[in-house]
Amino acid sequence: MTLPLLVRRSLRQHALATVVTALSIALAGALLMTVWSLKRQSQAAFTGMTGGWDAVLGARGAKLQLVLNSIFHLEASPGNIPMADVDALARNRAVALVVPIAVGDNYRGWRLVGTTPEMFEKAEYAPGKRLSIESGGRIFTVSQHEAVLGAFAAKQLGMKVGDTFHPYHGLVFNETEKHSETYTVTGILSPSSTPADRVIWIPIAGLQSMSGHIASAANDVSAALVKLRSPTAGMMLDLLYNRQGNRFTFAWPIGAVLKDLFDKLGWFDKVLSLVAVMVALVACASVLASLYNSMSARRRDLAILRALGARRRTIFSAIVLEAAAVATLGMLIAFLFHFALLAAAAAVVRTQTGVVIEVWKPDWVWLWAPAALIFLGALAGIVPAIKAYRTDVASSLTPEY
Repeated sequence: MTLPLLVRRSLRQHALATVVTALSIALAGALLMTVWSLKRQSQAAFTGMTGGWDAVLGARGAKLQLVLNSIFHLEASPGNIPMADVDALARNRAVALVVPIAVGDNYRGWRLVGTTPEMFEKAEYAPGKRLSIESGGRIFTVSQHEAVLGAFAAKQLGMKVGDTFHPYHGLVFNETEKHSETYTVTGILSPSSTPADRVIWIPIAGLQSMSGHIASAANDVSAALVKLRSPTAGMMLDLLYNRQGNRFTFAWPIGAVLKDLFDKLGWFDKVLSLVAVMVALVACASVLASLYNSMSARRRDLAILRALGARRRTIFSAIVLEAAAVATLGMLIAFLFHFALLAAAAAVVRTQTGVVIEVWKPDWVWLWAPAALIFLGALAGIVPAIKAYRTDVASSLTPEY
């Protein structure tokens, strides 16, 4: 029991230095765990979040922009395509389902997306799961002035079934761009933890014919979401639209398109990870500095322990164990900071993209990050431990006048 007793007394005697050093470890550990968890979950969520669709057909342009606009409701639409071409695609035997969408308006910053009832009646955002309406509501009908709100959008806007609103032109809210049409909320979607939760859904004809829109585009759509019958169908349509044609872009497969995004941002992940590691090293250096600077003040105490029979290796082990104890205390506090930081980041990600980051989802970083920081903390205690090991008993006990 000698070592735990020595460590406990030392931590108590130097409580302020212990707390400050532990907090620096906590911040470093929290940053490391948060960066790692956020990176892993966001990449998995984006690359795995296809909304149940295999491909997107849109105007000629970048596949990534088309996918971000159509699946995640981010970015601007690359352009419109004729509805006649969407109908032709739907008649293709290789295609199981096609649902057109049209974008271009908002309500107080929340996007309006025009679509057809098939989005709710036939499309599955996950195997066996469809976008469903909460009790007391219904899907919009043939009326052009009805709307279904995503769960998150409805919550943020404070709207319910029966409420009315005026859309605004464009994707950015501007009070001077209000449309004259009045829309009535007929239903609220049950939470799906997908980007659909952030959208205000209206009949596609309602968006196409809205006042202020170009009449010539009344039969155009922004994109078509496609469900294929087989992977070979994707290769065939990719050849048809991307390699032989020059009018459209066929973004397939969606997961691969999004993976390219993270591959391009790989350098950013490395920078964040490097910053987190550097902060961790600086925090461990603070353990070394704190203990090393306290050795002079402890010199007499250490000499007394030696005179009472404590061995050099006991003193050495006590200092290393103290450093590990400070790091352990810091990592315990780090989990509080980690969950707070991850919750804040998750709220921002969900608001901006609709992607849900699970704060309490277990991650291997919960094991290796604390182990790594505690090991580095113990390692940092070796230098002051060596100084304590070399303490000369006779000179340290000599009275000072």
